[in-house]
Amino acid sequence: MTIALAACDLAFGYGARRVVDDVSLSLRQGEWTALVGPNGAGKSTLLTLLAGLRTPASGRIELAGRRLADWPRRERARQLAWLSQQGEADGELAAIDVVRLGRLPHHGLFGNVGAADEAAVAEAMHATECSAWATRRLNDLSGGERQRVLLARALAVQARVLLLDEPTTHLDAPHQRALLRCLGALARGGATVVTVLHDLTLALGADRLVVLAGGRVRADGSADDPAVHAALVDVFEEAISIERIVSAGAARWIVVPRA
Repeated sequence: MTIALAACDLAFGYGARRVVDDVSLSLRQGEWTALVGPNGAGKSTLLTLLAGLRTPASGRIELAGRRLADWPRRERARQLAWLSQQGEADGELAAIDVVRLGRLPHHGLFGNVGAADEAAVAEAMHATECSAWATRRLNDLSGGERQRVLLARALAVQARVLLLDEPTTHLDAPHQRALLRCLGALARGGATVVTVLHDLTLALGADRLVVLAGGRVRADGSADDPAVHAALVDVFEEAISIERIVSAGAARWIVVPRA
């Protein structure tokens, strides 16, 4: 697979505390990767470094084989879409106008909005099932509805790389399932999808898991990799077990808390 986004020997800290410590990753085109680990593991900080929102103390990040820092901002914004853990937008904007913000890297602040832009917005809202409240203001929506609008904004960019921090926040089970199916479909279509996920059972639906603890990579592999399972149990201090279940003829992995 083609390497879409790569990090080499990344380090970052707050004062004397290292939050990301000597992390190297190659994130491949057509793959969905979940970053998992306990609180304070460095997951969200690593994602912001990959997005170019923070500058690493040391190390290198490359987007499509080119140093991330060398990309012009607007060009980089077309290649890489970002959703923060606490997504924000003006509460007075209508939902559809929030999603339209995702097209700014393509037409600019004062550029002409074309049919392709409106088609991308409609497609993103359909994928996140938020078309029904397109004209409602953001601050009139529930937490789950608002999250789906912000997800649609990220999808509307139509970037080759999506970096999503806790995208399932506020979503109920059906919409979590719909989102994860959408992310899987995007990856199968050639996108590089990277998510930070708190829910480990949801994360085990990804193509690949990267287990972090103390700012370092503890394991990197597929959802059925025994080394990944062992690392998860270890970094969560044996408070969980990972079980294989078969439902409707299909096998999958779930995380079970240990009493």
